[in-house]
Formats: sequence, structure tokens, C-alpha cells
Amino acid sequence: MISVNEAKNSILNSVQDFGVEEIPFLKSVGRILKEEIKADRDFPPFNRVAMDGIAINYSFFKNGQRNFKIEGIQAAGSTQLSMQNKENCIEVMTGAVLPKNTDTVIRYEDVVIENGIATITVDAIKEKQNVHPKGKDGKVNDILIAENKIISAAEIGVLATVGKATVKVAKLPKVMIVSTGDELVGVAEIPLAHQIRRSNVFTLVSLLERLQIPSETAHITDDKPVLKSKIKNYLQEYDVLLFSGAVSKGKFDFLPEVFEELGVEKLFHKVAQRPGKPFWFGSAASFCMREQNVYQNGKGNIKKNTIVFGFPGNPISTFVNCLAYFYPWYYKSVGLQIKEETAILNADVTFKPNLTYFLQVKLSDRFGHLIATPITGNGSGDLASLVNADAFIELPSDKTEFKKGEVFNIISYR
Repeated sequence: MISVNEAKNSILNSVQDFGVEEIPFLKSVGRILKEEIKADRDFPPFNRVAMDGIAINYSFFKNGQRNFKIEGIQAAGSTQLSMQNKENCIEVMTGAVLPKNTDTVIRYEDVVIENGIATITVDAIKEKQNVHPKGKDGKVNDILIAENKIISAAEIGVLATVGKATVKVAKLPKVMIVSTGDELVGVAEIPLAHQIRRSNVFTLVSLLERLQIPSETAHITDDKPVLKSKIKNYLQEYDVLLFSGAVSKGKFDFLPEVFEELGVEKLFHKVAQRPGKPFWFGSAASFCMREQNVYQNGKGNIKKNTIVFGFPGNPISTFVNCLAYFYPWYYKSVGLQIKEETAILNADVTFKPNLTYFLQVKLSDRFGHLIATPITGNGSGDLASLVNADAFIELPSDKTEFKKGEVFNIISYR
């Protein structure tokens, strides 16, 4: 049995590069950017009017002039006008190009317009006010969005502004999520007294959807030959296999021996943690015809590595292991840097086993500090307790008493 830190290091040393694909920019929300986005011109590309009003040459206001004859109107989207007489003004609309021979905009609220004359009604204005200067937000070839950033609605606007109709993003791994066990039935079925509905697999599907990763699902009964046959095919077809159940010491927990017989390299089995101690992790090299960023053998087939996460079947175990291990593995695989979160423990906790304890907590904010209040559950099978919590706080294995006010890492899922 290895420590949580050893398990994390083993997993992070097994990251995969799934390559890059180019997709329409509107389809890229939530994906990981794999190119620098540079300004294709200055931003804004012209001296931009920032307020509806009149544009003047400030020197005339400075010399005491308050009445300005209106020469015309500069609308947004229209060709730049030139003010012929510098003593005059031009009406301007927000977003328009600032007319030539003007340098300052006075908003309509501070002028009175009668008979083609605009009279400024305030005593003081600032030179170049209400003008967004050309290039203030960025110069041509400036990096506007760095590589390895999660694309959000904010980035979509920038992509559109620079004319990036398509954008390069990290390819997503092809994932199969497998549940095992004769006791499981479908969501729409009525379980018998000795059965339960499948839930872990759909929890995992949703956890991956948070990362924008699509997945497929399968259920295999506790039949070793069937398990072996299907898993053999999955290893060739998928980049990642996520299993829920059948990795412990039960008579029908066949997965560890099936993995061994199929040549899946075990990197570890069992982690000193609660919940989720029976966690199994490994990888398998196989050959397939699908394009992959790996090398070819002499027959033209493609060699690939499939990463295998074998989570324990208890719901809380599956849930926390996915967050604590699969998420960091994926983040590093696609080059994404994620900051660790911490919170202040809001109650004394005693935990005597020499294990890292992932304790369910409710999060709140107090004077800018994140507070973690422990939630009482009924063990790793208490799926409903997840609804009442927001996160897991990671209590290290090197102590048994955890005091209110101490700070620890958290894994938030809301």
C-alpha cells in the first residue's frame, strides 16, 4: 500500500499527450487553448469615441470658448470625418472613429444644442476625455490569450475580434467508463430486494463532462471470461478506461487478475486513504489502427498506451478518487496549471487510522476566508451525503488530531 502523495506522483508521471485539433471557435468553450492568440491589429484599431456627445479641439475650450458650431455627425461604423474649422465640433456616437482635428469628447449631458450650436454647460473638462486611444488595449502582435488557457465566453469574444474562425485546442481523450457487478440494474429498472441501480458510472460521466470530456459507458457482469474479452477490446479502442468496482478482495472482484492476464502494467494497487483504499492504477501498451500520437510497428499498426483507473465501487470512493486523481492527471496531460485550494477547518476532527482522510465538508466564506465545516455521513456507501457537502478536505496521515482553525487542502466539486 502506497501513500496518497506516492499515488499522485505515479499518476502524474503517466500523463499522455493526445495531440491538437482545430475546431470552430464557437465550439471551443471549455476546451484548452493550444496556441497563442495575438492581436492582428492595434486594439482599439482607431481612436474610439467612448461616449455619445460632441468632439472638439480642446485648445479652444482651454482658451475660453464654450459655443461650438456643429459641422456634422460621426456615426459608429462610418468613415472618419475631418473637422474643417477647428473652432467647430462634430457630434459623435459611442464606438465611432474620433474625427480628425478633434481630441476631446463632451457627453450630451454636458451640452445644450440649439440652432446648430452646441454650448458646453460644465466649467471643467479634461483634454482627451471620453476617448479610448488607439492601441491602448493591445498593439499588433501582442499576445492577447496565452496558450494552455481554458476558453470561456471572455476568450470567445477575443477570438472573434481577431478573426480566429477556427482555433487550436487540446484533443480530448477517448474514454470508456465501466461498471461491474451482478447487483446493478439500469436506472429505469425496478431493482429486486438484493439489487441497486447503477449510479457510479453516471456520476463519473458527469464529472468528466465538467472537463468537457465526452465518454461512453458499459456494464459488465461478474463473469471473468466476459470481463476479459470486453476489456481486451476496450484497451485497443480507448485512451482511458475508468472502472467502478471489482478491485477489492471479494470473491468476484476479478479486475486485478484480468488486468494482469491482459498485460496491463500495475503501477499500484491500494492507497493509504479513506475512502477509496483499494484504488488500482496502471497502463497497457497495445496496437491499433486508429491514428494516435505514438509510433508504428512494422505492420503499420499504431502503438498506444491506455491508462486504467480502477476505482473502488463504493460511491464516495469512486467520486473522490476521480476528483483527486483523474482530474490532476487530465490537467497535466493537456498542460493546464491548476492552483490548489485550501480552507480553514471549522471543527475539531479526530481520525486515528494511519491513512489520509478525505473528509466531506460544507464550504462557506467568512471575511474572505474559505471555511470547511465537516459533514457527518454514513461511510463510503452513503451516496446521498454528497448532496449535503461541497468538497473534500484532505487531512494528512501523519497526525490523528485536527484542530479547528487549521488550514488544509480541499477538493471542491461545486
